[in-house]
Amino acid sequence: MERVLFDLVSRSDRHRFEMHVLCLEYLGRFSEGLDSAAELHVASPMSRLSLIRPRALSRQISSIAPSVVHTHSGVWYKGSLAAKLANVPMIVHTEHGRQQPDSLHSRVVDGMAARRTDAIVAVSQRLARDLPRLLRTPTGRVVFIANGIDTDTHRPRADNGALRRELAIDADAPIIGSIGRLESIKAYELMVEGFAHFVKTNPGSKAVLVICGEGRSRLAVERAVERHGLGNRVHLPGWRNDISDLHAAFSVFTLSSRSEGTSISLLEAMSAGVPPVVTDVGGNAAVLGASLSHCLVPFNDPRALAAGWGQALSSEAVRTNLSMIARARVVDAFGLERMTQAYQQLYLRGKNG
Repeated sequence: MERVLFDLVSRSDRHRFEMHVLCLEYLGRFSEGLDSAAELHVASPMSRLSLIRPRALSRQISSIAPSVVHTHSGVWYKGSLAAKLANVPMIVHTEHGRQQPDSLHSRVVDGMAARRTDAIVAVSQRLARDLPRLLRTPTGRVVFIANGIDTDTHRPRADNGALRRELAIDADAPIIGSIGRLESIKAYELMVEGFAHFVKTNPGSKAVLVICGEGRSRLAVERAVERHGLGNRVHLPGWRNDISDLHAAFSVFTLSSRSEGTSISLLEAMSAGVPPVVTDVGGNAAVLGASLSHCLVPFNDPRALAAGWGQALSSEAVRTNLSMIARARVVDAFGLERMTQAYQQLYLRGKNG
C-alpha cells in the first residue's frame, strides 16, 4: 500500500495536480524523498471520540482545501467522514485487499464509509466483483485499477553476492525468498511449515528460505523456525531497502498469504525475473495470468507450497523459462504509467462532473 502511494504521488503530473500526503499517526519509511513531489502532513492528535466526529482532522483537511481526498485501507471510515465534514468535492478510496472471511464488523463499518465515497478503487478484478456485495454499494461506484510498478527499476540483474555473504549462504544454494509485512494475513508460519516439509522431502537440496520484512508476527515466525529445527536454513533479515539485490539473489519468490489485493512485492519480483510460487488468493491469479497459473497453490496447504518450490527449482531450464514468462507478464499488464494515468483520470472525473 505504501509503495503504491509513493509511486502514485511521485509520478503524478505536477502541472495538473498539487499533491498532499496526510498521515494519521506518523510518516513511515516510504516518506523518504516524497517531499520533493508533495507536501507532507501528520494529523494532529485526536481523541477517542474522533471516530464519531473527527473535528481536528476535518479542520486540517479544510486548511489544505483539496479537490479530492484519496484514502487507503484502514483509515477509510475516519478519513471519509472528516473529508465529508470538510465539504471536499470528491472522496476516493482504494481497497488493497480484505480478510478472508470478512468480518461482519468490518463490512458494516466499511459499508458506512462506502456510502459517502464517490469512487471505490479495487486493485484486483476479484476484489472489484466482491466489494458491491460485501459493502452493499452500487456496482457503478467500484472501479478496478490494477497496481503498477516501475519495470525499468525492477529488471533482471546478476547476483552480486551481497545477500549471500551477509547471511553466509553458499553460492550454489537456491534461495526461496519472500518480501512483505510480518503480519497474520501473510501467514508466514505456514511458509515455514512448508519449508520444513520441503527440507524433509528434498534431502539433497541446499535451499534456504529468506523472509524479508518486519511486523507483529515476527516472534511467531521465529518460534515456528525453532519448532521445526530450521535455525540454520531460514533467515529473517528484517526490513530491507536493497530490493534489487534481493531479487537478483532469489531463485524463487513466494507468498503464503491468506489474502492479497494486487501484491506489489509479487509484481516487483516477477518484473525482476524471479519465478513465483504463491497462494491462490485475491489478485494473485490475475497477476500470474494463464501462462503461470500452475505456479498457484491453495492457501493453508504447506505441502502444496513445498511441491511448488520443488517444481520451480527442478532444473535451470525450468527456472529460466519461468523467469522469462514472469517478466513479460508484468511488463505487458502492470506498468506504473498505466496505473498513474488511471488514477489521474479518476481525479479529473470528479473535477469535471
